[in-house]
Amino acid sequence: MYQRLARPALFRLAGGDAEGAHEWTLRRLASLPVAARRALGRVYAVDAPREVFGLRFPNPVGLAAGMDKNGVALPAWPALGFGFVEVGTVTRYAQPGNDRPRVFRLRASRAVINRMGFNNDGADALANRLRSVGSLPVPLGVSLGKSKVTPLADAVEDYVYSLRALLPYGDYFAVNVSSPNTPGLRDLQDRSHLSELLAALRENSGGKPLLVKIAPDLTEPAIAQALQACVDHRVAGVIATNTTLSRSGLAPADVARAEQAGGLSGAPLFARTREVVAFVHAETGGALPVIGVGGILDPADAVALVDAGASLVQLYTGLIYQGPSLVRATARALSHAVDHDESRVESRRS
Repeated sequence: MYQRLARPALFRLAGGDAEGAHEWTLRRLASLPVAARRALGRVYAVDAPREVFGLRFPNPVGLAAGMDKNGVALPAWPALGFGFVEVGTVTRYAQPGNDRPRVFRLRASRAVINRMGFNNDGADALANRLRSVGSLPVPLGVSLGKSKVTPLADAVEDYVYSLRALLPYGDYFAVNVSSPNTPGLRDLQDRSHLSELLAALRENSGGKPLLVKIAPDLTEPAIAQALQACVDHRVAGVIATNTTLSRSGLAPADVARAEQAGGLSGAPLFARTREVVAFVHAETGGALPVIGVGGILDPADAVALVDAGASLVQLYTGLIYQGPSLVRATARALSHAVDHDESRVESRRS
């Protein structure tokens, strides 16, 4: 029903402007009454608990950062079946992001290009909103980024301010050093820069899990260097991956439109996401849990990421193209996959 009725209507909203449709959807989700959220929960909730980096997740399917940057619709996401939610990316200072239009659908490729530029209300505003919302029935992650006005030399202080402001409200914190839409940000993935940043964040984390989100465009040696910094500073896990600057794997109908600047998400990213997840898992010997994100358009994609080494997965573009039923179907598929693996292990033992 979503793909036949709801998606065409959403794609026509705001004259076809993707960001306008996104904002309209968030407003509707934010206004859902409690009774409606409870009814949705009865339809979409899947009980498939996992414990990862010391947190209990009702199921392993999360909402990726970027979908609800300012946390305006937080109570709605668990009702749609998500086992955890990540807000942000948030920066110390409020910022409008890049000029619009800045979000572009590539329908034939089931992909999106965005150059949002960390548009958000700022760390203090998000802290106030999270305080008013109160606790959620699922873990809450907060993605931290660098303010555009902050020089790279002052990035550590910028991140630390946001962490301190939001520390009482997040269950884990993701360090976003991999967005392609903030000038210079990806330089922070360099081992020396990343080590300095992680040391300061660890000191101010109050023992809460820190994760590092890495770019799919890094070479394997560069990923290995970033992972060594993560291990050195006892980071809890890795999120693989962010959007890509690559334009490979697009449908011919989308090639011209894909000349837009920005990061690509969706189905063309999946193969690279799986490669990076597998590399992280192998390079660290499974010591660093991985959240796999990037190109999950059906449950089989999520199962493939878990097979490659991911402990949890996140959805973003797949939710746009497939609708909320993807959350439930993915959680069920992962639950069955884990049950099958456990049964296979048990049979070998016997």
